[in-house]
Amino acid sequence: MAASDVLVSTQWVADHMNDANVKLVEVDVDTNAYSEGHIPGAIGWNWTSQLQDQVRRDVISKADLEKLLSESGISNDDTIVLYGDNNNWFAAYAFWVLEMYGHRNLKLMDGGRKKWLDENRPITKDVPTPAKTSYKASEPNAELRAKREQVLASIGKQGVAMVDVRSPAEFSGEILAPPGLQETAQRGGHIPGAANVPWAQAVREDGTFKSPEELKALYQAKGVTPDKEIIAYCRIGERSSHTWFVLKHLLGYDKVRNYDGSWTEYGSMVDVPVEKG
Repeated sequence: MAASDVLVSTQWVADHMNDANVKLVEVDVDTNAYSEGHIPGAIGWNWTSQLQDQVRRDVISKADLEKLLSESGISNDDTIVLYGDNNNWFAAYAFWVLEMYGHRNLKLMDGGRKKWLDENRPITKDVPTPAKTSYKASEPNAELRAKREQVLASIGKQGVAMVDVRSPAEFSGEILAPPGLQETAQRGGHIPGAANVPWAQAVREDGTFKSPEELKALYQAKGVTPDKEIIAYCRIGERSSHTWFVLKHLLGYDKVRNYDGSWTEYGSMVDVPVEKG
């Protein structure tokens, strides 16, 4: 997909929000944000209870994804436009999950919830009650995801670049998680050999993505080049979904995986190498 196929502006959403085949979905870090006001017609998904398996630490199952989309009134041929707070952290995570399960028409609203609100565009507290559909998902595409075995096997391997998208303080081991976020690991630091390219460096002040030229310069300066297999990680997989989206869809890298186990898994494993500083 080209960037123009997966990234839409707030104006595009304003122009198409009433199209029958366009379905808006808000996914926020702050799970109360949707109820405080959202784009008219948008469905709200809770990342903790609706995009995660409730028993295993894992992404939502195929059956649960089919149920979620069916109850959200979304059909296989619909265009799903995702947006959310924190510059689309969990909107990008939902994009990654939906692409894994084979949904074809996906878009992210550039700038997310903040830009929509900053532009004083309409919001509502009314929750839609869409007619149920019969959504059918594909088997998950394992090429988009890295699990711990692959991460461990990739340490020091030629042709692989690990991208740690957390803040420099998390990367160095000074802190385990951003202030106010509860999921942490047993140890601080980063995966040996990883490059630190914080996700926030990919966006402008208004939350929109930087130009392809700026993004290309940012990542290639850290050795994250399109000829390599890329593994992006953060703390629990949402900020790395944001970077996965940038590398795969805005820069067109072929081989990009999101390690959603991320530092909360890696930093708690026994007998694995960790770097600090």
